[in-house]
This record gives sequence, structure tokens and C-alpha cells, in this order.
Amino acid sequence: MKAIILKTFGPAENLEYIEKEIPVAGPEEILIKTRSISINPIDVKVRAGQRPAFKEKLPLILGWDIAGDIISSGENVKTFKTGDRVFGMICFPDPGNAYAEFTVAPAKDLAIIPTHVAYAEAACSGIAALTALQALKNFAPVQANQRVLIHAAAGGVGHFAVQLAKYFGAYVIGTASAGNKDFVLDLGANECIDYKTTVFEDEIKDIDLVIDTIGGDYIERSLKTMKAGATIVSIPSILNAQVSQLAEAQGKHGYPLLVKQNTKDLNFIADLLAKGILKPFISHVFSFDEMVAAHRQIESGKTRGKIVVSF
Repeated sequence: MKAIILKTFGPAENLEYIEKEIPVAGPEEILIKTRSISINPIDVKVRAGQRPAFKEKLPLILGWDIAGDIISSGENVKTFKTGDRVFGMICFPDPGNAYAEFTVAPAKDLAIIPTHVAYAEAACSGIAALTALQALKNFAPVQANQRVLIHAAAGGVGHFAVQLAKYFGAYVIGTASAGNKDFVLDLGANECIDYKTTVFEDEIKDIDLVIDTIGGDYIERSLKTMKAGATIVSIPSILNAQVSQLAEAQGKHGYPLLVKQNTKDLNFIADLLAKGILKPFISHVFSFDEMVAAHRQIESGKTRGKIVVSF
């Protein structure tokens, strides 16, 4: 089978195409023929060497978001059958080995793709959708009519967070560029603030929950928009180390978030996909031979919604 391997950290050109044997599923695993994968910022950060813990795992095959068909299952797998269409965030945060024509994944990391959902849409609904869901429910579960501020609302995590927050009944304010305003409003946001021309902390008040996908000074700025006792959940792990202390100093709550595999959460997302409540937006589709271009698109920092690599 064809796969893409990373032998050394560095630019996108370090991604190398190789021929490799098809893996064999263990007792709790499933062998999947890959149909689509989604590329996330974490893929680029690992490739570029911004996650030093992965140095000991080199050479490795990147990728965690996958959608495909079950070819075979381990002897202990009872919840799926050969031919099922499945998707999920596989093996995270260990190497997921998704950049390959076939891969194996723990059965617990997968869910059935709903009948009318395409592989590409399912592949998009792993890391980003799970991150958005866990940010909204794991710390201070969002309640109806609460005011929720979502930064980078047009991005991968952001565009899922807007839809989920609206599903939970919140009043949603997103930050995005002017060019993405209509997109964010179409997702269901009640307001969209142009972060380039507006000092958002001067315009937004009485926020119950902030979903911070940017980190850095956005934490302190966001705290100014929040009610006493409100919560900020910060996602970029390198840039959110002080979120808890900064929030506590103001009588508020701050939490860093590292997405975790959760079968119940993944099935919840699958159900919303099936009902058309959650709709991934795909801005770019690349072929497997265009992986370098896919990485460059993520690195641009200007991706609306998600990008997909299809086989």
C-alpha cells in the first residue's frame, strides 16, 4: 500500500511517499480501507517539530481523522462488521497512521458513518468536532440562553462550536474576518465581530463561556468580556499555559483542553450528522498525492472550515 512517512521534522516537503505492507488488525482493532482523511493544525505542528514528544516516535505516519470501509476486525470486536462505513479520531494523541491507503484503529475510536453522510464529511468530524463538543460540555456545560463567545468562528473547531452552541440553545457571538461574517452568521451565530477592525473586548460583555482557539493575549482580552464566575476554555496547548491562573485572579474559571477520545461523544456527533444538525464545511479537497499542498493550506491560517484529502 502507499503511505506517507515523516522521518525528520521540518517543512511539508519532508513528507515522503513510501510503499508499505498492509497492517493487520489486533484483537481489539479494525482494518480500514481509507476513503478520506482530514488534515488538522496538529498534523502541521507535529510535522514542523512543535511537539517535541513525537521526536522519539520518528519515523511516523501522521494523521488522526479518518473515514473508510472496514476490511476486517479483530476477534474481540463485536460492534462492527466487514463493509461498515466508519469514521473517527484514531489513536490520538499517539500516532494515528492515517496517511495511508489502509490503517488499523481501535474499535473504540470509531463510529458508523450515517447513511446519507459522505466519507469526506465524516472525516472532517473527528478532532475538530470532538474538540468543540468537549469545550462546550466538559467544564461548564453550556445552557440555553447563555452568551457564548467563540474565537476564530469560521475555522475548523470554531465552525463546529458555533453549530453545537446554537443546538444547545446559546446566544452565540463569533469573531472572524469581515470576509467570513456571512459564513459565521449562516452557521447560526447571532453576532459576528470583525477581529481586524474591532477591539472585541470593548464591544462584548456579559459572556458566560468563551471558546478560545487562539490563546496568547486572547485569554486576557477574553476575560474582560466575561461575567464573574464565567468560564473560558482554551485549546491551543502551547499558548494557554496560564489560562487557569489568569482566570482565577479575576474570580473566573479557566481550563486548558486537550481533546480525548470518547465513544459516546463520537456517536453523539454521528447522530447530529445524521439529522443534518451538524454540517461540516469543506473548503478544500486534495488528492492523496497533494499532501504537501494540503499542509501548506493549513499553514496559511486562512482555512474556512475544514480541508479533506480523498483517496
